[in-house]
Amino acid sequence: MAITSALCTSFKKELLERKHDFNATSGHTFKIALFTSSASLDAATTDYSTSNEVVGAGYTAGGIALTNIDPAISGTTAFIDFADATWPSATITAAGAMIYNTTTDGGTSTTDAVAIISFGGDKTSTNGDFVVSMPTADANNAIIRIA
Repeated sequence: MAITSALCTSFKKELLERKHDFNATSGHTFKIALFTSSASLDAATTDYSTSNEVVGAGYTAGGIALTNIDPAISGTTAFIDFADATWPSATITAAGAMIYNTTTDGGTSTTDAVAIISFGGDKTSTNGDFVVSMPTADANNAIIRIA
């Protein structure tokens, strides 16, 4: 199996259909979930699933809500920034993550995949913080960019 970093193709289409709203007052909740190296996640991923999701102390299925959603622009590029995601006192091993939207279409509960993040190998925490550090929030590095 493999985890390949990508914006999900279904997310790109759903943006044009107005299913994802990154405005802080929209009520949409974006979450990040962690996955083992047995997961197969890439641009073709369409929905969150518990298949091959991390299991361990300090981690709950479904992951955690992302904060600091802050759409911005620089030049001709729009981008989204999230705060780093932290699971405190966790004993887990993860090879990647999925960002997904739990509230699209004006409040309908869903699991629409947004982006896949590969860690480039297993990352482990033992009764400590497991942190997914988001890249610099700019036109060249932000996790979600539209150029």
